[in-house]
Amino acid sequence: MGCAALLWGWLLLGCSWGPAPPGVSAAALLTATYVLDDASGPGRQFDGIGAVSGGGATSRLLVNYQEPYRSQILDYLFKPSFGASLHILKVEIGGDGQSTDGTEPSHMHYENDENYFRGYEWWLMKEAKKRNPKIKLIGLPWTFPAWIGKGENWPYDYPDVTAYYIVSWILGAKQYHDLDIDYIGIWNERAFSSKYIKLLRYTLDKHGLQQVRIIASDRLWEPISFVLLLDSELHGVVDVIGAHYPGTKTVPNALLTKKKLWSSEDYSTFNDEVGAGCWARILNQNYVNGNMTSTIAWNLVASYYEELPFGRCGLMTAQEPWSGHYKVEAPIWITAHTTQFTQPGWSYLQVDGHLEGGGSFVALTDGLGNLTIIIETMTHNHSQCIRPPLPHFSVTPQRATFYLKGSFYMVETLQVWHSRLGFESGNSSLFQQLHPVKVWKGSFSLYLNVDEVYTLTTLKTGQKCGCPEPPPPQPFPSNYKDDFNIRNPPFSEAPNFADQTGVFEYFINASDPGDHVFTLRQVVVQRPITWASDADQTISVIGNFQWVNMTLTCDIYIEKQRDGGVFVAGRVDNGGIYVRRTKGVFFWVFADGTYRVTGDLAGEEILMKGLSGVRDNTWHTLTLNIQVRTLAMLNGLDKTVLYY
Repeated sequence: MGCAALLWGWLLLGCSWGPAPPGVSAAALLTATYVLDDASGPGRQFDGIGAVSGGGATSRLLVNYQEPYRSQILDYLFKPSFGASLHILKVEIGGDGQSTDGTEPSHMHYENDENYFRGYEWWLMKEAKKRNPKIKLIGLPWTFPAWIGKGENWPYDYPDVTAYYIVSWILGAKQYHDLDIDYIGIWNERAFSSKYIKLLRYTLDKHGLQQVRIIASDRLWEPISFVLLLDSELHGVVDVIGAHYPGTKTVPNALLTKKKLWSSEDYSTFNDEVGAGCWARILNQNYVNGNMTSTIAWNLVASYYEELPFGRCGLMTAQEPWSGHYKVEAPIWITAHTTQFTQPGWSYLQVDGHLEGGGSFVALTDGLGNLTIIIETMTHNHSQCIRPPLPHFSVTPQRATFYLKGSFYMVETLQVWHSRLGFESGNSSLFQQLHPVKVWKGSFSLYLNVDEVYTLTTLKTGQKCGCPEPPPPQPFPSNYKDDFNIRNPPFSEAPNFADQTGVFEYFINASDPGDHVFTLRQVVVQRPITWASDADQTISVIGNFQWVNMTLTCDIYIEKQRDGGVFVAGRVDNGGIYVRRTKGVFFWVFADGTYRVTGDLAGEEILMKGLSGVRDNTWHTLTLNIQVRTLAMLNGLDKTVLYY
């Protein structure tokens, strides 16, 4: 209470807020003035802050949370004036291929196959819309099912087929889920085809989807910017140039196009305080340095096994549906500094935005008299993103005086929200509402320390809402069983299974007379058009990566004659984009009547092999008991191999 009383005393001066930083005299502080004026008209239109679900399978475990925890997580992400309050949700258009942390199922595994209920992105978009009807939706493919390429690992040889496939996804979103897709991308971080982009626009318009805008090319600023300047027809159909991990910089050609410029994928950083510092810096500086009017984080929520690539690189963490535990990480509250006090359609003010002592600020207005200023003073070592490398810079404590002119001159009070990332103390203060700043004759001053974020705004709608503490973390259950006995599953995948190559779906085997009516079936039999190095074998992972001793039992059924096969495995050490190099203990049986025990997914490290008597189109039970020695059992007959 003493601190609060002192703060109020400083504010009564009407022109400054906060003390000089500890150990720095007011006289020694660097001081500078900044003018915020809308008299010359607004700057670029703000398009919003968002996050990516996908690229891939990053929300996989979220759907398996029980209530009320699942709704709490969704509220922190999407509910206005609650937590991150995101303006944009970008989802992967599943293509059956590995896209970083897993595969996401396609709505069309095959040309004559359509199912708009596979996966969880439909559900996630509806949950986002339920909380914020104004949220913008983006779809982008990472991979494509094999039939698109007709035997080639390339989606552009038959652009009419690819356009039909993508437009079908958009139409299905509306027909089956009442979802309006606002933007569509081309092919994540891969080459673009001008012919395809033009045909995609034609196909969209042909199906009455004129409102769907095209983003290209979700890779780098070039060559798309240069090509747009040369090709007037292409220039006419691309609405947004989207670049990934631009390092807050753009290129001259992109500016010359006069297109909207977005950082359409950014962040991708471990979600501790350094990740929060990275996010705070680029949210401002993508506009200040690069004129980017939207920044989209990969990824939305770290809801995948942490040992997969880029563990905990989400705005928050929700990777334990079995316990209900989740964690609202610092990047959620850094996001709120912008999203809770702006909306797409607001405009940036025309101002340089660089602070004299290092750091940056942006100012936005709704054109109706409201003003929001976001200030960040992140230091170099405390704001490094995963990519690209960050050139050295310095930030020092400073005193900043802002002069409000034009329509803002009459502003008398600004609400204040503040975060300080506590790198030295380990105790961060996140998104705290402070006493309002009194604007005195059109000006106010702030003492800014390093690694801070301030929001000053005329809006009084900000809130830091909190749910009760979730349950404590727990490891994956040591005893786990699933018989897949569910007639109308809410999702196409079984809980906690994370597909890494191929797609495993619930399947009702109505012709089975016994215990195997309800099953989990791998349904992709052709290698998709890949984005990463998919394995040659299909694989889904589940459980604790730290398990050493275990017993796995699974009933299996080989559908493919002669060269079909199945494995169960433990001590699996890899997945995601590294799935091809996976090591572990793999017990294989094949339709030709043989078996193998290998130390890797590729099957190159053979520990044991022989005859099993297995045949296709009948059920068998496999048991893999991993201790100091490995015991593999088929229908009760054991095969033993020493494995250390």
